Amino acid sequence: MLLGAAAVALLWSLIGCHDFFTWLLEVAPALIGGAVLVWSYSRFQFSTLVYSLTAGHAAILMIGGHYTYALMPLFTWIKDAFHLDRNYYDRLGHFVQGFVPVLIAREVLLRTTAIKRGAMLNYLLLSIAMAISAWYEILEFAVARFAGSSADSFLGTQGDPWDTQWDMTCCFIGALCALAFMRGAHDRALAGISREWTRMHANKQFSSIPPSASEN
Repeated sequence: MLLGAAAVALLWSLIGCHDFFTWLLEVAPALIGGAVLVWSYSRFQFSTLVYSLTAGHAAILMIGGHYTYALMPLFTWIKDAFHLDRNYYDRLGHFVQGFVPVLIAREVLLRTTAIKRGAMLNYLLLSIAMAISAWYEILEFAVARFAGSSADSFLGTQGDPWDTQWDMTCCFIGALCALAFMRGAHDRALAGISREWTRMHANKQFSSIPPSASEN
C-alpha cells in the first residue's frame, strides 16, 4: 500500500513539474531509496513504522521536486502571512532528512549488530545523520559546480549565505527529535518484529518435524 501510494505521488510530482532537471535531482534520493527497499524486502524487512516514515519522507521530496522548495505554495503563503524572509519548506526537508534516516539506521544497528541502547548508539546515530547531511551538501556543491545556473532551483539557497549550515543544523535537530520522541514507539515496533520472527521460526521448526514424530 505504501509503495503504491508513493508511486502515485511520484507520478503526480512529475506531471506539470516546475522543471524536469530540478525534479529529477530532488526525487533521486526517493527513487534510489525506494529501489533499495524493494530489493532488500525479501532479505531484511523493516518495521511498518520505518516504512511509513520513509514513505512520508519520499512524499516531501516529491512535493519539493514538483514545485521546487523555494516555491512550495503552502510555505509561500506562510512566508507572506507571517512576513518571513524566505520559503522554509527546504528547512522542513532537511529536518526530515535527519528525523527519518536516523530511525532507519537505529533499526539496522539494533537488529544486525551487538550494539546496545545507550549513549554510544545515540552518538553513532547522530554521526550517521550528519554524515548523510554532509554528503548531500557535497552533492549539491558538485551539481552546482558542473551544472551552473541550471542547478539554482535545486540548491534553493534563496540568497542565504549560511544556507548549507542551516540545512545541516536542521538535519541535526531532526535526528535529535527522532531519538527523543520516537524511541519508545520504535522500540515497540521492534518488539513486534521480534515476536513475529519468534512465532514464524517456531512454526517453521514444527512444520519440519515428521508427522509420526509430531503425533508422538
